[in-house]
Amino acid sequence: MLFLRFLKGAFYIQLSCALLLANPISAAEHIAPPSLSSIENSDIERLLPSDEIKPILAGETEFLSLYSEYMSSNFRGIVILIPDWHSSPTNNSGMSYLRKELNYLGYSTYAMTVPDIDWQASKMAEATPNEADTAPSKAEEPASPDTATNAQPQPAKIKEEPHYVNAIEKVTDDILDNYKINLISRFNALYQTAMEDSSNIVVIAQGTSAGVLLEYYADFPDERVEAFISLSSYLPNTKRNESLNQTASLVTPALLDIYYANDSTDILMSLKNRQRWVDRNAKFDYRQRQLFGLRDQPDQHARLTKEIDGFLRRLF
Repeated sequence: MLFLRFLKGAFYIQLSCALLLANPISAAEHIAPPSLSSIENSDIERLLPSDEIKPILAGETEFLSLYSEYMSSNFRGIVILIPDWHSSPTNNSGMSYLRKELNYLGYSTYAMTVPDIDWQASKMAEATPNEADTAPSKAEEPASPDTATNAQPQPAKIKEEPHYVNAIEKVTDDILDNYKINLISRFNALYQTAMEDSSNIVVIAQGTSAGVLLEYYADFPDERVEAFISLSSYLPNTKRNESLNQTASLVTPALLDIYYANDSTDILMSLKNRQRWVDRNAKFDYRQRQLFGLRDQPDQHARLTKEIDGFLRRLF
């Protein structure tokens, strides 16, 4: 009896193993994680009042902007707030505070969400054969009998010439250019929306977003703004960040360059060169201000607002 039960159990085990082996083995389906912008959009739609959220279409891409109307007796203009890349318009580094505080100074504000960073962005170089590659070299040409007899063995090189390799940038030009194109597309769409309310437009941008917008305004675009305020502007690319010092002196609008005492070394080391280029190119509407302490402190936000308000009151 026990032997029959043992055979019955062994039969079921063999049958289950046969069924498992008969089914084709398929890997689990890869599900891509949600993008950072989609997470931010869902948080904004869930936590903020619906009357402040304004979807805007930039080409075929829709993004969210936060609108806050002025709360003063005198309407002074529109302020477009652009956070740093991989940051939100509600961050505690000044964007969220300025979005509401500037309303009491007579400005309506638009705070836009920034595009996602495409870390795989690359430009495929067209492979075109060079003349030097297609032409046969002298070493490949058949040697004549006369030259073969007169040829003498050349001494081998004792030491090869040194080979230098440039440092590889963590953030390439392709990644920055891709982010710049997507950001400017959103900025232009938001600019057209802001022009419906007022012609006095001020741009306040942070970090890398400020850096690529400074490059954009150095090319004299059609989108005219009264003032440009950069908060710790830089580009995470060594060569592009060095050229940003000269670029800052070529932008058309008045420029207020604000930085913090605890900013990164790349930002602090470039401030003196920016001032030198400003003096050389005679940009007289350039101001540079330093803020001390942490950028997320309430007192710091109040001083930031005071610096911005004082700069704008001298312009209009």
